Amino acid sequence: MPEPIRVRGSVVVPDAELLWRFSRSSGPGGQHVNTSDTQVELRYDLAASDALPPVWKERALERLAGRLVDGKVLVVRASEHRSQWRNREVAAARLASLLGEATAPPPKARRATKPTRGMIERRLQNKRHRSELKQGRNRPSGD
Repeated sequence: MPEPIRVRGSVVVPDAELLWRFSRSSGPGGQHVNTSDTQVELRYDLAASDALPPVWKERALERLAGRLVDGKVLVVRASEHRSQWRNREVAAARLASLLGEATAPPPKARRATKPTRGMIERRLQNKRHRSELKQGRNRPSGD
């Protein structure tokens, strides 16, 4: 791959830690289909990687637990394109995206707030108004 897989900031996954496998894509193709290995499978051993800081690695292992093979290897497949090169680019982009999302810091906790007094009064006034409107729609009793 000409450009390294960038996770976030200056953190890059070295090519030595990636394992590329190629196979024949499924589906229709024609004469060319039986000779070309265009499907790409990119494997990245997340647990054994030294590229990620320890905190990021823990976070990624926890968040990607459902996607990991044997609890440590992240596998990304791409077979959308007819060219192996394009599929390689797609697989690398997917891996970078997955790792970027998995290593992102957790969102800031929401601070609970109370509604203002004016807001409460406006809500109750609106409820009273709606109630009066609906009461006005009733038929007057014929007593």
